[in-house]
Amino acid sequence: MTGTPAGNPPPVVLVVEDEPLLRMLAVDVVEEAGFVAIEARDADEAVILLESRTDIALLFTDINMPGSMDGLKLAHAVRDRWPPIKILVVSGKQQFQSFDLPSNSCFVGKPYQASALVEELRSLVGSP
Repeated sequence: MTGTPAGNPPPVVLVVEDEPLLRMLAVDVVEEAGFVAIEARDADEAVILLESRTDIALLFTDINMPGSMDGLKLAHAVRDRWPPIKILVVSGKQQFQSFDLPSNSCFVGKPYQASALVEELRSLVGSP
């Protein structure tokens, strides 16, 4: 993990993925890039975390998940309720045009390269 100057903590990334192995992989990539990762297994768990924390800088969500909403609906809900949070949407089953996604967000297809993922994270929230 890369160090950050005192008083400047690394951005917090909320990783939302229902598949445990894919969630662990995403968390590893996020943390190795120098960000702080917190995780949720579905949108319902993610909303609880979003409501209880004020330090989340970026939502990293898969689209296809069980629960009350999928990742795309979660992304739009986050944009409506927490406008400053940047959003990274991933999926191995669907492709999206920019008009399908909320503002200040981007899409990465699975399987993704760790380096491409880190590049997108940094382009959205800056380098830790």
